[in-house]
Amino acid sequence: EGDWWEARSLSSGATGYIPSNYVAPVDSIQAEEWYFGKIGRKDAERQLLCHGNCRGTFLIRESETTKGAYSLSIRDWDEAKGDHVKHYKIRKLDNGGYYITTRAQFDTVQQLVQHYIERAAGLCCRLAVPCHKGTPKLADLSVKTKDVWEIPRESLQLLKKLGNGQFGEVWMGTWNGTTKVAVKTLKPGTMSPEAFLEEAQIMKRLRHDKLAQLYAGHGWAWLVLGRSDWHPLPAGSLLDFLKDGDGRYLKLPQLVDMAAQIAAGMAYIERMNYIHRDLRAANILVGDNLVCKIADFGLARLIEDNEYTARQGAKFPIKWTAPEAALFGKFTIKSDVWSFGILLTELVTKGRVPYPG
Repeated sequence: EGDWWEARSLSSGATGYIPSNYVAPVDSIQAEEWYFGKIGRKDAERQLLCHGNCRGTFLIRESETTKGAYSLSIRDWDEAKGDHVKHYKIRKLDNGGYYITTRAQFDTVQQLVQHYIERAAGLCCRLAVPCHKGTPKLADLSVKTKDVWEIPRESLQLLKKLGNGQFGEVWMGTWNGTTKVAVKTLKPGTMSPEAFLEEAQIMKRLRHDKLAQLYAGHGWAWLVLGRSDWHPLPAGSLLDFLKDGDGRYLKLPQLVDMAAQIAAGMAYIERMNYIHRDLRAANILVGDNLVCKIADFGLARLIEDNEYTARQGAKFPIKWTAPEAALFGKFTIKSDVWSFGILLTELVTKGRVPYPG
């Protein structure tokens, strides 16, 4: 089934489907709790610097620059820098071994890790504990919803309202009482069922770590956004987080990192030949470790010939809209870049309305 594999429990003997990214071959590096696979340097730093991690917390990831090699990232502390992360390249020998320094070579990465758990041996400190690894991202709510849009209304439980949008509200909730989700509801009369379904189809098509993932819905009244790797803060959106939440106390490096995450998601949208047309802080979801996800694709469109012309009378957020789009209704990826620039001002001013006064 691609993203879902049939499996049998060794303890109970029961069979069923499990997400394929929840399992790995026994004794493989993928099965190790400290192995994070293909994550970038910035993502590694974000996770290691999460509150609650101590000095010596570590992870191993694929090298971004050398194919077949790995990188060891360790949380460290000193009086000059405070909490920070050190990175070491794990190089591969021609005969298949691994090393950080040629003085200590190992047959497997597991042996290398055990060596540095026992002694620092030139590293900033001994390896203490693996970094907490979040739940892998699900491709769908379950194998039953893989090719199905409609789910029963009673399977969704709304727990806490996270925010209001132009067309509806976003709630924190659960599906089937087990899976944490964010649920988007529509205000009556604000959006046609056809337009809602169009937004849903766009979100189903776009899959990226920095985009809110759509899983399923109920009629035209619900959008279910998976929460496998983000946990909504009480503030909800980036805008509320900056104005009334912990975002008020963020320093410039953290704000720059959040901007970089949003840029990565928008770069993916561009590669897929889409434009968002409604990029602003109110449409960004913020989660644990300051993880950002782009949401609200109500105005997103597939573009042909690098341009999309909006229908006459279409509504869009004027203060975030590029001049050529506002005046002539002509949208390109460059108009999304303009909106991203306005979003940057929201970041550095902690949620102030653009062009005040």
